[in-house]
Amino acid sequence: MPFQDTDFKARLARHAEEVEAALASLLDGQTRPGEYARPERLMAAMRYAVLGGGKRLRPALVIESAALCGGDPRSAMRVACAVEMLHCYSLAHDDLPAMDNDDLRRGRPTLHRVYDDGMAILAGDALLTYAFDVLADEATHIDPRLRADLVLGLARSSGLGGMAGGQALDLEAEGRYDAGARQALNASETRLLQSMKTGALIAFSAEAGAIVADASVAERKALRAYGEAIGAAFQIADDILDVEADAATLGKATGKDQARGKSTLVEWLGLEAAKAERDRLVQDAKTAVASFGPRAQLLQSVADFVAARQS
Repeated sequence: MPFQDTDFKARLARHAEEVEAALASLLDGQTRPGEYARPERLMAAMRYAVLGGGKRLRPALVIESAALCGGDPRSAMRVACAVEMLHCYSLAHDDLPAMDNDDLRRGRPTLHRVYDDGMAILAGDALLTYAFDVLADEATHIDPRLRADLVLGLARSSGLGGMAGGQALDLEAEGRYDAGARQALNASETRLLQSMKTGALIAFSAEAGAIVADASVAERKALRAYGEAIGAAFQIADDILDVEADAATLGKATGKDQARGKSTLVEWLGLEAAKAERDRLVQDAKTAVASFGPRAQLLQSVADFVAARQS
C-alpha cells in the first residue's frame, strides 16, 4: 500500500530540495584553500552522480535527528551533504561493470554510461574524499572534537568494517573470486552482509544528528539503534521490490538479485516472512526512539515510509 502521510512526504520533499541546493553549492567550480583547480569534466560527472534525483533519505535522517536533539541546522545540513556525497559515490561504483554492471539508476543512465568507466571511478573517489573534507572543515562545526567524531563515524560506517566490507562480502558470495562458483550464505551471514553494505551508513546518518547536537550518550545510543533497525528494514524492502516492482517504477533494473544468485532474506525466508521481518524491524525502530516522546513522530513516519516505499 502506498505511504499516505502527506505531511511527512511534504517535509521529506522540502528536505530533498534544501539538500539539493546545498549540494549544488558545494559542487560549484570554485576552488577552496589548498586546491589547485577543479577540472570541469570531473565536476560535471560528480554533479551528475549527486544532483537531480533520489529520496535523500540519509540526509533527512541527519537533519531530523539533529533537530530532535537541538542541533544547529546549518551544521546538520553540511553533515547531511557529506553523507549523501558518500552514498552517491557508492552508487556510482556499484553500478560499474566490475561490480553490479547496471545501466539505469534513478530512471536515467548510470554515471559510467554517460562519462565512461574511468571518469565514473574518479568522480566516486572525489565524492568520497570530499565528504570527509566537508566534515573536517570548521564550517561544519566549531568544536573539533565533534568534527573528529563525525569523521570517525563516517569512516567506520563506510569503510572496511562497514559499506566497503559489505560489498566485498557480496562479491565473494556471488563467487566472483572462484571461477564463478557461488559461495552460498546462510540467513545470519546475509544479515551481516546487509548490515554492513546498506545498514551501516543509514545507522550513522541517524546517529550523526545526535553527534552534531553533542547529545547525551543515551540519545546517541537510541538514535543508533533506530538507524540500525531502519537500515535492516530498508534492505529487506529493497529486496522485496527487486522481486515485486517493475523497472519503470523502481528506476533501475529489477530481478537482478536472483539472476546473479545474490543472497537475500527474501530467498532465505520467503516473500511473506521477509515482509513480516521488515515490519518487525520497523516496529523496533519506532520503539528505539519512543523515549523522545511526540518529538520523534517524524522519525517514526520515516520507519513507516521505509516499509511502504514503492521505489
